[in-house]
Amino acid sequence: MYEKTVLNNGLRIITHSIPDRESVGLGIWVGVGGRYEEVKNKGISHFLEHLLFKGTRKYSANRIKQSIEGVGGSLNGFTSEEFTCYYVKVPSKYLSGGLDVLSDMVLNPTLPENEIEKERYVILEEIKMHKDLPQSYVHEILDSLLWSEHPLGMNILGTFESVGQIKREDLFEFKEKYHYPQNLVIAICGNLSHKELLKNIERLFSCLPKSKEAEFSTFLPKSEGTKVKILSKDTEQTHLAIGFYGLKREHPQKYTLSILNIILGANMSSRLFCEVRERRGLAYEIGSSLRRFEDTGAVTIHAGMDNKKVYKGIEVILKELNKLKKDFVKKDELKRAKEYFLGQLSLALEDTLDHMFWIGEATVTLNKIYSIEEVKRGIEEVSLEDLMELARNLFNQNSLNLALIGPNLDESKISKVVRCLP
Repeated sequence: MYEKTVLNNGLRIITHSIPDRESVGLGIWVGVGGRYEEVKNKGISHFLEHLLFKGTRKYSANRIKQSIEGVGGSLNGFTSEEFTCYYVKVPSKYLSGGLDVLSDMVLNPTLPENEIEKERYVILEEIKMHKDLPQSYVHEILDSLLWSEHPLGMNILGTFESVGQIKREDLFEFKEKYHYPQNLVIAICGNLSHKELLKNIERLFSCLPKSKEAEFSTFLPKSEGTKVKILSKDTEQTHLAIGFYGLKREHPQKYTLSILNIILGANMSSRLFCEVRERRGLAYEIGSSLRRFEDTGAVTIHAGMDNKKVYKGIEVILKELNKLKKDFVKKDELKRAKEYFLGQLSLALEDTLDHMFWIGEATVTLNKIYSIEEVKRGIEEVSLEDLMELARNLFNQNSLNLALIGPNLDESKISKVVRCLP
């Protein structure tokens, strides 16, 4: 059972009690990420996330780590396009200590100038590392094709120029603008008492005043035809990423898309894995994934291929997409995909931290949580006809985006191959 309380200042608290667990997963979510940024401050959300671990009014950087790891816990944070999360997993008896540490990080970071400079260089090295990994960098190129001239199309880490010019006052200003109570969610899952937690959270956060809610730039997809971008690099294999505009997070066909993705390339039983890797030996790594935002989304296919087989590999991938548009999925294949989705969800929710991620992300993005029963009904209702209709709507040449990194790639040959997709 999920319990939710909204404080007078708008801060949301969502908990799930699992009395037989020895641990708790705790997260403080902030509704801000990369898409709220501009070219000049790109990467500031991620920069701020790093710096919140570098000391507060109450805790030094070392004491932050020691307070959690010294009791057998773990802590971390991450930044996405639409939210940032700071989290710990600790033995349940140390929950109040974990809450105290995280809350002070979010409310009272000191952002020391010397730590800003050190972390600036750490992030610049992170950007370099990202560009040196073609299997990672190819997705950045794909993003720039899908969401051209929009914050979603820019690297969430920022650029050398933007990270290099972010100042201490910029970080404080950004924090004050977005760390307001209506934009915060505290999610906790495990062996806990909602009533007892509420007292602590009110004590820590009730002083925060309400603020004007911030907005981001919405994205309107354009039908621009097939777009291809090639980065010539002397790599041992060619890395490619194919992207189509998908569905926004809260779309009526969201469950259909999840099942379509599983059938296409989300596991080792998927069509892409079986056909491209197992049957033809064209790639070692092949798969598909989904990206969902408030107003848009994407279906992406990624692969690492032998340099001599890349054209054939693209052709086979596109033919598999055509099959989904022309032929009904077999009933047993649909059944396996549904069981996989529900089984993976069930296994994930056994863990207190993963369950916290489930309820925290849903609350910060949708301000609601679907019960397992609701999700199960939505998955069970997906039909063979739904899958074919969605595949026809998504997979077409007019919205095909292709990014490649590899040696001696012939753009004219690639242009001919992509015509396999009507």
